[in-house]
Amino acid sequence: MRHPLLSAVADGLAERGIATLRYQFPYMERGSRRPDPPRIAQATVRAALHAARRLVPKISLFAGGKSFGGRMTSEAQAESPLPDVRGLVFLGFPLHPPGRPSDERGAHLFNTQIPMLFLQGTRDDFATLPLLRPLVQQLGARATLELIDDADHSLRVPKRAGRSNEEVFAGVLDTLTAWIESVRVRAGP
Repeated sequence: MRHPLLSAVADGLAERGIATLRYQFPYMERGSRRPDPPRIAQATVRAALHAARRLVPKISLFAGGKSFGGRMTSEAQAESPLPDVRGLVFLGFPLHPPGRPSDERGAHLFNTQIPMLFLQGTRDDFATLPLLRPLVQQLGARATLELIDDADHSLRVPKRAGRSNEEVFAGVLDTLTAWIESVRVRAGP
């Protein structure tokens, strides 16, 4: 939850009037590099959403995360819908390990019936575009893919991109904010 990208997202969304709740997976709390089994990670997602609902009972909830956190959130949603969640946001969806292209990690998304936003760098080694684009297209209207030119898995761009990471990130936050608002409006009060 202290990853620079997640901290920047929380700060940037707060500036735009959107509250966030960040949390740790147990393996991160332990300082381990080995992720928790899906059962534990998904239970952590559900516990965080329960805490969010308890803290602010009458707001629209969106869930998601960066990489593993986003995937565990979508897997939890696919297994059993997350109560009151209106949409899922992925900051670099990890479709496959670097150098091992596959779309198997995305199969569960077809069991997810709420809107999904994929914010994905075009240089993301965890999701090659020839695999991600068709997957998102097959998901239909419930999935939106927003590509960040020259960005990597953490949505950072190289100096040669001709724009700063701050500029890129401001655009990412504007896109995310507009998408949340559009989903909220479509879903109604």
